[in-house]
Amino acid sequence: MIRVLLADDEAMIRAGVRAILAADPEIEVVAEAGDGREAVDLVLAHRPAVALLDIRMPRLDGLAAAAELRRVAPETAVLMLTTFGEDEYIARALSEGAAGFLLKAGDPRELLAGIRAAAEGAAYLSPRIARRVIAELTGGRLTRAAAARDQIAGLTPREREVLALLGAGLSNAQIARRLHLVEGTVKAHVSAILTRLGARNRVQAAIRAYEAGLLDQEAAG
Repeated sequence: MIRVLLADDEAMIRAGVRAILAADPEIEVVAEAGDGREAVDLVLAHRPAVALLDIRMPRLDGLAAAAELRRVAPETAVLMLTTFGEDEYIARALSEGAAGFLLKAGDPRELLAGIRAAAEGAAYLSPRIARRVIAELTGGRLTRAAAARDQIAGLTPREREVLALLGAGLSNAQIARRLHLVEGTVKAHVSAILTRLGARNRVQAAIRAYEAGLLDQEAAG
């Protein structure tokens, strides 16, 4: 069972999201919050696998709540849910350690897929958000690609394999099965990769893999 905390200052939005999640027998909403401060307190009380946070909330907004949760409850994955798709929100959400970014206007299946991915330790971006991130990356890709390749060169061959699969959106368990490793070994590789790349989370590491061309190599293989 995937335990989820839902935080949004609009009761109707919470009810709608809760109804979507209730359709999946493997997802349980264990607590609801109407503001960011309450969300942090409830995460500490219930320790859910995933915290689904609205961007704009009173007392403490979703981005500030995500940053605090990264410090006090790093085991809880944070997904940002909002009606706003501006680049500044996307960049800040990812920099604050969010595991994914979803739009309220998106397909309900995206919400379920995002929660499952976050609970499994993977990253998830709404397809519309992913296209914007890739477009931004492509704008300065040559410069970033060179820098990313320099960083990737410091990884071991096995770490590069793990990073390529991480970049393709696989969870630790899926990577373990693909490479015939135990999950604990994959987790250790991911931790080492984040440290070597100076990445705060899996999303940033996945972007680095994209910039370095590892995903192209994985597809070709």
